[in-house]
Parts: sequence; C-alpha cells; structure tokens
Amino acid sequence: MSYAMEYPIAAYARESERAAFIRRTYLHLAGAIGAFIALEVLIFQLFSGPQLAATMQQLLGSPYSWLVVLGVFIGVSYLATWWATSGASPALQYAGLGLYVVAEALIFVPLLFVAVHVVNDPNILPTAAVLTVSVFGGLTAAAFVTRKDFAFLGPVLAIGSFVALGFIVCAILFGFTLGLWFSLAMVGLASISILYQTSNIIHRYRTDQHVAAALALFAAVAMLFYYILMLLIQRRD
Repeated sequence: MSYAMEYPIAAYARESERAAFIRRTYLHLAGAIGAFIALEVLIFQLFSGPQLAATMQQLLGSPYSWLVVLGVFIGVSYLATWWATSGASPALQYAGLGLYVVAEALIFVPLLFVAVHVVNDPNILPTAAVLTVSVFGGLTAAAFVTRKDFAFLGPVLAIGSFVALGFIVCAILFGFTLGLWFSLAMVGLASISILYQTSNIIHRYRTDQHVAAALALFAAVAMLFYYILMLLIQRRD
C-alpha cells in the first residue's frame, strides 16, 4: 500500500507549506549528521586502534574483499534510497534514512582510522568538517538565492558517478593510487550533487518527501566530507 498523498510540489505549494517542508528537510539532515557522528564515536570507543586495524586487515586484506564491501555499500544505499523515496509508510522511509546513515558510518571507518591513528593530527577532522560546512553552506545559499533550476546537472552527475566508480574499481583491482587529482574531482562532483539536490528540494520534491530529500542531501554532504578529508590526508603525505 502506498502512503503517498496528493501533496503538492514544494515549488507550487503555499509559502507556509513550502517553508515547513524545507525546515523539516534540513532538520532531518541535521539529525542524520548527528546520528552519523554518534555512530563513529561509538565505533571508535568500542574498538581500540589495534582492534580496528586487525579487523580492517581481515576484512580488506585482499582487493576482492574490498570490492565486496563496496558492492554491499552500493546495494544497501540503493535499498535505503528506494525505501525513502518509494512513497511507502513513514516508518519505512525513516528505516531507509537510518540504514543509509549506518552504511555511511561503516564505510567511513577505514578513512577515519587513518586520520585518527595514522596521520595523528588533532586538527585534521575539525578542518575537514569546517571546510565541508563552508562549501555546503555556500552552495546551498547560491541555490536558494538564485532559485535556478539545476536539473541539467543530473546527467553530468550520473556520468561522473559511473566514471568515478570505474576508476575506484580499477584502483582496487590493479593496486594503483587514485591520488590528489581524483580527490579534487570528487570534491567537485560532490559539490555538483549538492547543487542538484538542493535544486530538487526547491523545484521537484513534494512537501511530504522531507525524508527522501534529507537522505539525498546527506549522501552528497557525506561524499563531500569524505573527499575533503582524503585531500587533507594526501596533502599531509
């Protein structure tokens, strides 16, 4: 049974309805980010540095195991997005958002382990967070101030994502490092995603789709933070 109702597209809704939808979307985004941070803190408190290192060595000891992890993450992300956007019950939509937050928290563990225990710079995580918030805030302001429809970025985002995935798979299989330029390109791709998703919030989402909109934004912000942190680590190297 579909629980989707005849809610208007936010762009054509009454101003109060549109404002409430946008407020709910960004509150849910903040909640997803808070849950992500809490999960990472819990993981790093439950497992010591050597324990995490041993676990990652077992899980990711071969390129094929990392490919399995990547494949599972893509599959879980697809399922979570489908739950959140399918017009199903609110409970299933929230389950999709929660599942995606957990998947992101787990996929971040190796990178955060390097940042915390290998680079060992107490400023690297706060710096990455500040840069992520600054870029996200600037792009969000640009989208809302201009009210421009960035739908034309959809094909660019899709093609760029497939090309990036191809590079990542080849790097895993053949053991080469993607390097600084790839991370810069991924920061650009994440920025495109933020513009595109924010434009969708303004022009395309219904006023009852705040969970789906928050998930899409969270995915873009997580990718931006991941590759900004990667850039900072690579610069240290």
